[in-house]
Amino acid sequence: MRIGIYGYGNLGRGVEKGLALNPDLELVGVFTRRDPASVKTVSGAPVYAAEQAESFVGQIDVMILCGGSATDLPEMTPALARLFNVVDSFDTHARIPEHFDAVDRAAFQTGHTALISGGWDPGLFSLARLYMSAVLPDGKDYTFWGRGVSQGHSDAIRRIPGVKDARQYTVPIAEAVEQVRAGKQPELSTREKHLRECFVVAEEGADRALIEKTIREMPNYFADYDTTVTFITEEELKRDHSALPHGGQVIRSGKTSEENRHILEFSLKLDSNPEFTGSVLLACARAVGKMHVRGIFGCRTMFDVAPADLSPLSPEELRKKLL
Repeated sequence: MRIGIYGYGNLGRGVEKGLALNPDLELVGVFTRRDPASVKTVSGAPVYAAEQAESFVGQIDVMILCGGSATDLPEMTPALARLFNVVDSFDTHARIPEHFDAVDRAAFQTGHTALISGGWDPGLFSLARLYMSAVLPDGKDYTFWGRGVSQGHSDAIRRIPGVKDARQYTVPIAEAVEQVRAGKQPELSTREKHLRECFVVAEEGADRALIEKTIREMPNYFADYDTTVTFITEEELKRDHSALPHGGQVIRSGKTSEENRHILEFSLKLDSNPEFTGSVLLACARAVGKMHVRGIFGCRTMFDVAPADLSPLSPEELRKKLL
């Protein structure tokens, strides 16, 4: 299956590294909005200008889109879904329905297959919530993220005028996690579940007070959380915040009778958020390619993917090895 990577930041490099572990997938090339001559890929794969993508129609089975959710993907995914089968990692939960509709129209009109919001949340955590609630209908879901770097939130901060670079950490509040694991089923507001820590490198002469205000008031990202903003130097960012760890857990607390209560939990602890997310996107790309061959057009999410389509193994191998 021939894969293209559109966008070559941390996530694009993560996808490229993951391809080495998936021999059924082949990288055709990387497409960037930067000067292609300035981009050196990890694997030595060829690099093309983003506007050259259209000339690769028919040569790429699935294009994996590695832009940011704040401003890139809402325009990028529908546009490229008119040309290719596509996968993205759109992670602004509140805007997923409208993003789905826009991509669905574009892909269906041109006979392509798209999958949005692949990754681990949304993505694998979404599946965990679905499975858990289906199995344990009398219960409550709780999702905690971190402590780790959120790529989407960090990207949103970097788009603010006057910001040179930034890292945003999502931090679960320990007391809330402990209550849930104890089966207490607390009513928790957004603010009671997580903190957000922002480390920002400002451009010289930038209005730091305005940057901090913009971060704290940003809807869908920071407005509903207790958020700290710390301005640091570029050297401090590189020294103390160069890694991109993340993780979290989905917990469902419920009962099957008055006597019997249950806690279900799915958790991740990741050394590299972009590399792991890239690996999920590759599995999604494999599924999209299979669905397209079967004539399934339009937009889908991981809810609509048969688990077997994510795997390179045959149905016979899956039944023998994993069932």
